[in-house]
Amino acid sequence: MTRFVGGAILLGLLALVGSSQEAADPWSRGELLPPGALAQTLRSGKAPVIMAVTFSVLYHSRHLPHAVYIGPTVNPEGIAALKKAVANLPQDTSIVLYCGCCPMTKCPNIRPAYRALKEMGYTHLQVLDIPTNMHTDWYSKGYPSEPGSAGH
Repeated sequence: MTRFVGGAILLGLLALVGSSQEAADPWSRGELLPPGALAQTLRSGKAPVIMAVTFSVLYHSRHLPHAVYIGPTVNPEGIAALKKAVANLPQDTSIVLYCGCCPMTKCPNIRPAYRALKEMGYTHLQVLDIPTNMHTDWYSKGYPSEPGSAGH
């Protein structure tokens, strides 16, 4: 009986931890964009506005086609750059945010960027779902990318 109760408590704690991570994400499941879906959209020539809220070294080595480099939004300078980049965009513009520096559950940039745009009233936001990192979840699959400028 004790083993059953202990197991039930453990399962309850695991469920709580899992749901707290979902609660920590400011976006809905519908706003998570699978990499394959974005790759297909890019190949069709109907690209949304793509914003790279990643670190300079990652963007300048390789990035998504037509991605606007914002920089890390973990800091105020990055949020200011993001706000400046969208200043002239209508609030119903389709915007995709991505970082890919690390597993998305640990990413320091994606949540602040998403929250800032939501607070500014942007209504068509999506977050590129990068569970591991850009290399594993995008580049190694042969999805569209552009070489960066290694000199930066």
